[in-house]
Amino acid sequence: MRKGELTRAAILDVALDLASRDGLEGLTIGLLADKMNMSKSGVFAHFGSREDLQLEVLKLYHHRFEQEVFFPSVKEPRGLLRLKSMFARWVKRVSVEVASGCIYISGAAEYDDRPGPIREELMAMVQAWQGALLRCVRQAIECGDLKADTDAAQLVYEMYGLILGLHHDARFLRMPGSLDRAGIGFNRLIDTYQNPQHAAAVNSVK
Repeated sequence: MRKGELTRAAILDVALDLASRDGLEGLTIGLLADKMNMSKSGVFAHFGSREDLQLEVLKLYHHRFEQEVFFPSVKEPRGLLRLKSMFARWVKRVSVEVASGCIYISGAAEYDDRPGPIREELMAMVQAWQGALLRCVRQAIECGDLKADTDAAQLVYEMYGLILGLHHDARFLRMPGSLDRAGIGFNRLIDTYQNPQHAAAVNSVK
C-alpha cells in the first residue's frame, strides 16, 4: 500500500473506534484530527467531508462484520449448522462490542428519524444481513432441518430480538449471564421450529 492509502486506513481505524464509542454523529473531523495528530485539512484531504468519512466508517464496519460473522458461517453446510454458526458468531461479536458499541444498533437510534445518505447506507447494510439470515432459514426449511411450515421472517425477527436484548442487558445494564441467556433463548427458539424427524435422526446418530 502507498503512504496515502496507509494513512487513510489508519484514519478509518481510529474513526471506527470513535464512532463505536460515541456514535456516528459524535464523529467529527476535529476530534479525529486530534487523535491522529493531523491537521483538519489533512483529514479532509482523504475524505472531503464529514459525511463521506461517516459513510466510509460504515462500510468498514460492515466489511469487518462480514469477515467475522457471515463469510466463516457460509463455509458450514446449508441448513441448521449454518444458521447456528451465524448466530454464535453474531453473539461472539456482540460480546466484544459490549466494551465499544455496535454501530448497527447505535446507528438505528441515531438515524431512525434522520433522512439522508447515512441512514440509507445503514439501512441497506442491516437489510443485507437480515436477508442473509432469511436465506439461511429458508435453506434450513428446504433441507428438512426446520419444519415445512416455519415462518422464516418470524424466526429471523425473533433471532434479531435476542441480539437486541443481549446488547441492551450486557452493555447498558451490565447484567451478568446475558451471553448465556441469549444462547438459551436461541436453543429454545430452534427447538420450537426444528423438524422433529430431523432431530430424531441426529439423536440416533449420536
